[in-house]
Formats: sequence, C-alpha cells, structure tokens
Amino acid sequence: MNLPVQTTSLFQRLRFVLVETSRPGNIGSAARAMKTMGFSQLVLVNPRVAQPLQDAEAIALASGANDVLENARIVATLDEALAGCNFSVAMSARPREFSPPVFEPRALATTLSSGADLQAALVFGNERFGLSNEQVEKCNALVSVPANPDYSSLNLAQAVQILAYECRMASLGDERVPSAIGFKGDLASSEQVEGMFTHLEQALIEIEFLDPDSPKKLMPRLRRLFARTALETEEVNILRGMATQMIHRRQRFK
Repeated sequence: MNLPVQTTSLFQRLRFVLVETSRPGNIGSAARAMKTMGFSQLVLVNPRVAQPLQDAEAIALASGANDVLENARIVATLDEALAGCNFSVAMSARPREFSPPVFEPRALATTLSSGADLQAALVFGNERFGLSNEQVEKCNALVSVPANPDYSSLNLAQAVQILAYECRMASLGDERVPSAIGFKGDLASSEQVEGMFTHLEQALIEIEFLDPDSPKKLMPRLRRLFARTALETEEVNILRGMATQMIHRRQRFK
C-alpha cells in the first residue's frame, strides 16, 4: 500500500486505533475526546460489538462528534490499522518484559509533533485485557501515563483524552489560541495608571487616611499592590470613581 501524502500537521498525521473494543459507549466517548482536541482519524480493529458506529450508546456518548464516528474505519487486524504508518505507539499500564522504548505522554507528544515525516498511530487495547504482548511488539514505542501507582486504571476514553490533549498542546506550541472563558479587558496604559495613583492619593489625603507631611511608605506599597494585578482600563475607571466619591462626600460634609 502506498504511504499517504505527507503533511506537517499532527492533526492530519495522527490516527487513533482502538483494538477489540467491547463497549460501544467507549468508542463514542473516544470519538468525542478526539474531536475536542482537533483529531479525526479513528480506526477500530475487530470491535466486539456489531455495528458499533450505528450503536445508540456510541452515538449518544459521541455527543456531537458524529463526524469522527461516522468516518471511522473498521478493519480486521492491527496490521491493517497500521498500514501506511511509520511510527506506532502502544498504550499500556502494564510493564512488558520485552517492551519497545517507553515514553511518558508529554515526551511522546513532543516527538510526534516535531517529526513532520512521522505518519503515526496511537494504539489502545481492549477495556478488560488491554493489548497483548504480540500487539505491543508490532509497535515502535510504548506510552504509559504516570498515574497513581496504587490505582493506575484508566477508562479507555480517558486514556485517549490524555494523549490527544498532550498531542494538541505540543502541536500548537506558541500558536495556542487564548482561552475565551471569562472576561478579559484591555490592559490599562501607564498614563491611565499614573492618573489613578494621583487621584487615589488625593482621595486618601482628603479623608485623612494619608498625611502628606508624613506619607511614609503608603503610596509605594499601594503601587506594589496594584503592580501585581495587571490593572485593566475598566478597573482603573472603577478605582477613580471610588476616589471621586470619597473626595466629593468629604468636601460635602466639611
């Protein structure tokens, strides 16, 4: 079989291979885990459920990743699943006597993202039995999540999510899009911050909290305090509004 067209993007170079998966829900959950991290190539090797891609549980747990599920390939053997790959990695929590080189997820993700010529596959075993020694030996490397040694069992989809996340972070590097969660305003300019400090100092003098003849270290300490906050324009405006009210109320009752 001819190798696929080479591309530098790990999102197109990496496939996720599930071997002899028993529960269709895990297939759907794995598809969801992949899509949330930007991956789409899913291959099922001899799944132990009839028509897993049309199963109601798989579709429900895919939760919108139906395109990944619908485009998944089903093959009879691991050799077929790895056709066209030049680097395959077995996921295993069990030590193997004759294991290929072992990676932790983050180091593996760095290797995969930096190797533009790597047509790679991540191989996950059956929920109960994992991968056989023979299946592991077909791979170039083994990856193991450094989990709690007293309880290292991972759900299949959880394992897929961990590796997909690490691969995404390594692939994006400095091109990561900032999170859209939470409000982020514009940072205040140095002129705005200086105007705030002047205004705040006036207010503190007005309410007799700051003695201008003996200021001690109050204003430098306030500067140090606010320097740790990365003040935004709206926050400066709020503080200046407070200062204005303090001055007005003080002068009103004089």
